Amino acid sequence: MELIGIVFLVLLGFFVGLIASMVGVGGGVFMVPVLSLIFEFTSQTAVGTSLAVIVFTSLASTFAYSRQRRIDYKIGLISAVTTIPGASLGAYLTIFVSSDLLGIIFACFLTFVALRMLVEIHFSFPKMLKGRGYLHRVLVDFEGKVFEYNANVHLAFALAFFGGLSSGFLGIGGGALVVPILHLAVNLPMHVTVATSMFIMIFTSIAGVLTHIQLNNVKLEYSAYLSIGVVLGAQLGARIAKRVSGKILRRIFGMVLIIISIQLFLKFI
Repeated sequence: MELIGIVFLVLLGFFVGLIASMVGVGGGVFMVPVLSLIFEFTSQTAVGTSLAVIVFTSLASTFAYSRQRRIDYKIGLISAVTTIPGASLGAYLTIFVSSDLLGIIFACFLTFVALRMLVEIHFSFPKMLKGRGYLHRVLVDFEGKVFEYNANVHLAFALAFFGGLSSGFLGIGGGALVVPILHLAVNLPMHVTVATSMFIMIFTSIAGVLTHIQLNNVKLEYSAYLSIGVVLGAQLGARIAKRVSGKILRRIFGMVLIIISIQLFLKFI
């Protein structure tokens, strides 16, 4: 690979780590389109390579957020129980879908998530789920800010599977779906959601990438250069995120996804 290509991948990784750490996603929503549109990877290879980088994104971001004490480890571990099998299944399903169709599915998914975050539509669940399975949580971060909320652990356990499924299938780390689930359905504050999502992503990305390696969907050279930038960017992103309001984080997340989804539609349709 030429030097200019290496520099581009490191800079891309830095940008991905910066934004991903701020909004609680693994960065696959940025890397998969770039690898598909610029480097002309097949959708399956872009997904697998992206997920390999997300392992480092989630580890670096979790390290930064752990120092801020904004990770809800109990909710994160409950969610990880179902994200792991979901990620493995999602990765395996990519062998049954054509590259173009996978790209279109990815674009549709991004559009849906972006609109959810921008419009702030809250989910409505059956009455049998309401009032049950709530866990009262109190977190105090390193600055003394108190986050007090009631988390729906039943929904965290049940819906996290789909976050894992999307991770393995789309190479996104699962955060693009886990963030709305944790914030809108499980009822975590946005800043706690972002930090906890990165923690969950450690388990999700590792489970998914192991399957993708077996399917030969990972280009290790590209993932290595991207990871260098990601680790650096994630540290800065976590620092910036603590100064930004939850509402602004939602809007940044939504607008970036809209732009990316348009680019993907133009390519695959």
